[in-house]
Amino acid sequence: MQEFDRRIIDFLCEHHVLTLASSVNDNPWCASLFYAFMTDERLLVFTSEAHTRHVKDMMENNLVAGAVVLETRRVGVLRGIQFQGVIQKPVGRLAEKARRAYLMRFPYALLKPAPLWVVELHAVKFTDNRLGFGKKIYWERE
Repeated sequence: MQEFDRRIIDFLCEHHVLTLASSVNDNPWCASLFYAFMTDERLLVFTSEAHTRHVKDMMENNLVAGAVVLETRRVGVLRGIQFQGVIQKPVGRLAEKARRAYLMRFPYALLKPAPLWVVELHAVKFTDNRLGFGKKIYWERE
């Protein structure tokens, strides 16, 4: 697997809310979700109930896109990730590892258990204006 740039890893670990876009029959939808990043696996982990529109969409079309952004008015420090990936319900050892990662980040999730999902990242574009206006760093799964 191609190596992630350390700056991508650091950014994903610094933040905790992503916007996830799903689409079925040309009807797109977005959801904002808390996430944990599994560094070695290049997976984003989140919880969401089966009755939500984005989960219903994902069950029909598991290809998703999304973004994680630093909200700022200062253009010179603007940073953000756009990604494409495949959603799946983790099973076996992956499910346990994902659960641990998510609960380590959000221990209060024990109070309201919900189904766990992972996004296997397939492509990432990281914009970091601190490196120069519009500077992009790309990664793709092989």
